[in-house]
Amino acid sequence: MSSIPAGNVSAEDLAGPPSRGSYVTVATCNLNQWALDFDGNAKRTLRSCVEARDVHGASYRLGPELELCGYGCEDHFLESDTFAHCWESLAWLLDAGATDGLLCDFGMPVLHGGARYNCRVLVRDRRVLLVRPKTALADGGNYREGRYFTAYVRPEPGGPAETVSPPGHLPAFAGAGPVPFGLQFLACADGTTVGCESCEELWTPRATHIDMALAGVEIIGNGSGSHHELRKLHTRIDLMRSATRKCGGVYLYANQRGCDGGRLYYDGCAVVVCNGEVLAQAPQFSVDDVEVISATVDLDDVRSYRASIPSFGRQAARGAARHYISVAPTPPTPDAAAAGGTAPPCDRVPSLPIELAVHSPEEECCMGPACWMWDYLRRSGASGFFLPLSGGADSSATAAIVYVMCTMVHAAAHRDPDGAVAVECRRICHRADADAGRWVPDAPQTIAAAIFHTCYMGTTNSSEATRSRAQRLGAAIGAYHLAIGIDPMVDAAVAVFGAACGRIPRFSSRGGTTAEDLALQNIQARLRMVVAYLLAQLLPWVRKASGFLLVVASANVDEGLRGYMTKYDCSSADLNPIGSISKMDLARMLRFVADRYELPVLTEIADAPPTAELRPQEEGDADGEHSQKDEDDMGMTYEELGVFGALRKVHRCGPVSMFRRLRHTWAALGADEVAAKVKRFFYYYSVNRHKMCVITPSYHAEGYSPDDNRFDLRPFVYNTRWTRQFAAIDRLVAKRKTPDDAQESAGPGDPESASKRTKTSP
Repeated sequence: MSSIPAGNVSAEDLAGPPSRGSYVTVATCNLNQWALDFDGNAKRTLRSCVEARDVHGASYRLGPELELCGYGCEDHFLESDTFAHCWESLAWLLDAGATDGLLCDFGMPVLHGGARYNCRVLVRDRRVLLVRPKTALADGGNYREGRYFTAYVRPEPGGPAETVSPPGHLPAFAGAGPVPFGLQFLACADGTTVGCESCEELWTPRATHIDMALAGVEIIGNGSGSHHELRKLHTRIDLMRSATRKCGGVYLYANQRGCDGGRLYYDGCAVVVCNGEVLAQAPQFSVDDVEVISATVDLDDVRSYRASIPSFGRQAARGAARHYISVAPTPPTPDAAAAGGTAPPCDRVPSLPIELAVHSPEEECCMGPACWMWDYLRRSGASGFFLPLSGGADSSATAAIVYVMCTMVHAAAHRDPDGAVAVECRRICHRADADAGRWVPDAPQTIAAAIFHTCYMGTTNSSEATRSRAQRLGAAIGAYHLAIGIDPMVDAAVAVFGAACGRIPRFSSRGGTTAEDLALQNIQARLRMVVAYLLAQLLPWVRKASGFLLVVASANVDEGLRGYMTKYDCSSADLNPIGSISKMDLARMLRFVADRYELPVLTEIADAPPTAELRPQEEGDADGEHSQKDEDDMGMTYEELGVFGALRKVHRCGPVSMFRRLRHTWAALGADEVAAKVKRFFYYYSVNRHKMCVITPSYHAEGYSPDDNRFDLRPFVYNTRWTRQFAAIDRLVAKRKTPDDAQESAGPGDPESASKRTKTSP
């Protein structure tokens, strides 16, 4: 056991005045930080500290990972400025009294010994107690921490203790001297112990909290930068409950929340867990920037719980390394004494376990992107959104998400008319001076009318059914809606081609070739993108307002995976809230929003068969519905695409391993048919992969997203014949055949034969 004296926190300071047992009130938070917004991040951090101490009566406050600079700085972590500005922010927080009478665990990057580290910095009463570097970096999926940081490795036993010196030119650190740097924890005079780990360390096989628990650490804080992914929250919470159920202890989790400048939405849900039970939980989705939760725990319960587990005692007795910082009493600073902040002893009541609140996938699909879009809107400086609204499921789902955003902003503005959300709402709606600066919207539709613009861009190939749905949905949610025809533009483009080449293309139903048919479909789609940007730039001027509109795309993850989209059509925009959500989840979300928010037209849209409406309608089309159907064009169903996508990305299957799995999963189908489906998928996935290189920035929600820019890193020029892989599948099929059905199958086995049925682009 080794100790390093710190000399500035007493046991009584941490646990509060002695009362019933060894009670301590701890706090954690969700913070909506923004990459490189050092001033804004520092102010939100300060607010969380003040709330934790003065409102919740906490003596310990935990913040998210890299909270002072924002988690998503990415290659800005390679710049020395980022590290210098974080020390400036920390100095500002100390001068502002954030740590007076409060042990604070901040997240920030630290440069030490020529290496960059992702660190926790523990501070109390304006003095830095410990800088604790992260030992396991997140490098999977969307994470690239190994690109920016070094994973810390504990020095050899017996070596000198490491220290780091805060920048002495900042007055807040003048005369502070070296600070312990490493994997120590804090130990108070009464035996109370506090340690910390960071995000990925919770997920590793040899999680750091295990050694801390065996070394006697009772309170463990995990500052995290964990982004939203559908159906992920349970896994995260289960890890924390399992950790404390197995080892005992108090486990606090803090998280970033919001869009901090990229495709990810950090989904908050700060929690306090004790001995396997959740004591406090913050919301997962919200438009509020700062949310603090707290719980009061009796540390005797932790000690008793651990002592009741014989196996825990035996492993702890074997001598887990105890590298702690001894905390000795010192008088509080005058400002700390004035701040007070600890709840009176008579008010300390242990927190009881609560039921964990988990949203349904349908709620996640609409609430997560809604919050992401609010952050994107207010931080971009835009005046609103523009959406090409086709009346189909995808664009209608996007419109529904914007409406959910409006309902959340409306509710937050009414809860606190002077709060940050209300102020931003007044600014974006151009009502900053209305009602003496205290205007709040009377309904979500009032917000939508000011910021949300939609347009149905029809052609002679469009149906009356989709036109009607788009109009009714726009009216129901309060959007500024237009309906226009773009046939003159299409005709003009075709005429220009005819003048240049001396030939006029025809649809296949009119005697044209596949190339002609696809070109005529694609020119309609691409012209809609041109019109969308024209309207987005000029509609504020038309409405006698200032600013610009963000163009919103509405292509789902399955279409991106299959490449069933026209390059540079309405899938090209400024942002896409559904680009990582499957068609099946979107359909369920539409029905959920229809019921929750009383929008029956969404049920009608969800029930309608998906259609691109880019070919001429056939005579006899029933009920005004178009005969062109997406699944017919693609040669596969959306449900099948979801299966292919999960196997390709989540389960890391190539063509052969995918076939091996699906021949059992789809046992009702013959091996030939399964092989044909797998081959068809991989052909179209590879031939259209180039489209993912220019995909609109999309909200990340699904584990099998094909987003090439940050998440799904693959080639975009493939050998689309997959010769070795498809030959291996053919051999496996042949082994399963009987003499009676030994004839080779055709059709989908030659994927190019299906190209006549697909919407694609060169």
